[in-house]
Amino acid sequence: MRKSLSNLSDVVVTLFGLVVVTFLIGRTMPIDPVIAIVGDKAPPDVVARVRLELGLDKSLVEQFWIYLQHLFRGDLGRSVMTGQPVTADILHFFPATLELATCAMLVALVVGVPLGVLAAARQGSHFDSAVRVISLVGQSVPIFVLALIVLLVFYVKLGLAPGTGQQDVVFQGMVPDRTGMVVVDAALDGQWDAFWDALAHLATPALLLAYYTMSIITRMTRTFMLDALGGEYIIAARAKGLSGSRILWRHGFGNITARLVPVIALTFAGLLEGAVLTETVYSWPGIGLYLTRSLLNADMNAVLGATLVIGTIYVALNLLADIIQRLLDPRVTEEVG
Repeated sequence: MRKSLSNLSDVVVTLFGLVVVTFLIGRTMPIDPVIAIVGDKAPPDVVARVRLELGLDKSLVEQFWIYLQHLFRGDLGRSVMTGQPVTADILHFFPATLELATCAMLVALVVGVPLGVLAAARQGSHFDSAVRVISLVGQSVPIFVLALIVLLVFYVKLGLAPGTGQQDVVFQGMVPDRTGMVVVDAALDGQWDAFWDALAHLATPALLLAYYTMSIITRMTRTFMLDALGGEYIIAARAKGLSGSRILWRHGFGNITARLVPVIALTFAGLLEGAVLTETVYSWPGIGLYLTRSLLNADMNAVLGATLVIGTIYVALNLLADIIQRLLDPRVTEEVG
């Protein structure tokens, strides 16, 4: 009970710190939010009136209190770029990012975890070396560089992949917007031509993000498995004459599952942030592209709102991973306590 309260207080402090940081960034940036709204050629009296309406004439403490009041109401301000409330914009753009990140995560888990387990089981082999090189490249090369290379080779040169965006022009507007995820919406509506087109557009950026995520998951799985395979319980299992596959997957992998949970949760949260660059390259209409365009348009309400949402997701996923880890392995609670 005491540990749960401590975790909850840590989350509250972290979220409050995140709010403070985003507020201070918005107030210390060289971009004047008033000028971004009225334009740099607006008369001085208009600038002064808008500054007064936004409460920017007040002290920093008073501005922060007003910011908190709006935040508790779910009000992140109004976007200069779209003219809509930032909250409504985020609800509109976030499902596309969630669709992309979820597909990438599923592929990364299906491929990355077995690669890490098998690489650890064959430590020092050519297979292990190949897996380590693949993982190293995935973590070393900037994701936007890989995105540009993939787009150039598979779309421009070979014509094997579709272009940017979620759909071809011919299918845009045909699928009813139910979930914000075009692949899901097309399937729900039974429009299978639009479904396969949306899936093809999703595949390239999703596989790219999956490769980046897989490199992390594979490396961590391999590291955890090497530690597990050196344990005394593995030696005892071998002495009992158990099969190699049972020892590897049930006793070895079974004992590292809880340790993998935080890695998976944080890499998934990282996908939501890393998708910013990928979405920009592929014109994927998610929160990453929204954040980039808002920054280029000096739309600070949108930038800070999107940043706050992504940061909150990080904290929430970290807390969820901690809870799941303790449920899977009670020893974690005992060690901390």
